[in-house]
Amino acid sequence: MKVLVTGGAGYIGSTVASACVDAGITPVILDNLSTGSAEFVQDRIFYQGDVGSAGLLARIFAEHPDIEATIHCAALASVEDSVRDPLAYYRENVAKTTALLEGLLAHGCHRLIFSSSAAIYRADGQPAITESAAIGATSPYGRTKVMAEQMFADVSASSPLRVISLRYFNPIGADPRMRSGRPGGRSTHALGLLIQADQHGIPFKIMGNRYATRDGTGVRDYVHVWDLALGHVAALRRFDALLPPHGGHRYEAINLGSGSGATVRELITAFESVVGHRVRVQQVGPRAGDVPGAYASTDKAGELLGWKPTLSLPDGIRSALEWAASEAAKQHLLVPAQT
Repeated sequence: MKVLVTGGAGYIGSTVASACVDAGITPVILDNLSTGSAEFVQDRIFYQGDVGSAGLLARIFAEHPDIEATIHCAALASVEDSVRDPLAYYRENVAKTTALLEGLLAHGCHRLIFSSSAAIYRADGQPAITESAAIGATSPYGRTKVMAEQMFADVSASSPLRVISLRYFNPIGADPRMRSGRPGGRSTHALGLLIQADQHGIPFKIMGNRYATRDGTGVRDYVHVWDLALGHVAALRRFDALLPPHGGHRYEAINLGSGSGATVRELITAFESVVGHRVRVQQVGPRAGDVPGAYASTDKAGELLGWKPTLSLPDGIRSALEWAASEAAKQHLLVPAQT
């Protein structure tokens, strides 16, 4: 089986591509490398360019007419950045996805797995979020995912298109074989900030401690990126059984998460158990717009995909630290020795 993976040089897309390779599925990667890494596509079929390029898509399908499905991971994905520059997010995540969809339909590729997000859900105080929970994104990033999902649902109702939207919660960790991981640089996610604080010997800021949770700090669902990747392979394997080519049901949304939540303090405790020492923390007030948080109900993924997460929060922390250490070692080797 051969599958087109857009964004296949990025953190999640490259890990999905590796899981495909391990499962005997050949990924054909399309990425403009704006945020992805050329290192992640070495020894793989790779096209550098834009997902919205009709000419490039025509070339890819001409050279690989045996592509049977598309996994669409290409997107801008920072909530914070989307607030600062919403136009970029609507251009990259909606307009170019529309162009991609037109190309897929033109070339007869009617199986699509979409990388969606838990950011589409409305924060309504329910701890376990099911796929039927209310939609109500609170950021431009989340709204681009809502718009893309709605477009896929509408188009699949009037065309041969069939779509599985996989709604991610909070990916952490790295490929267990260290083929790829989260890129370094500015972090906006809790684990990355915690790693950076510990490495630099500065306090990790706990933002808010009066939420209606076990210990007053916010809850998040941390799912290992390798478990996410295996969820995509499961969706590919069960695609036609779930959405038959000539059936009436053509669109499905499925959560991929750990199925349980961890508070910020529980994340810190798990981190300390992995690194073997205490970390400095600083309690500060909540950020504007922060919510108590929630976690995924993964019952539907188990029922429809036969998928469940197998890697723990400490597993994710451990692999994230291993990846960060390997990246730091590479950077050290690139710095010329002082004489």
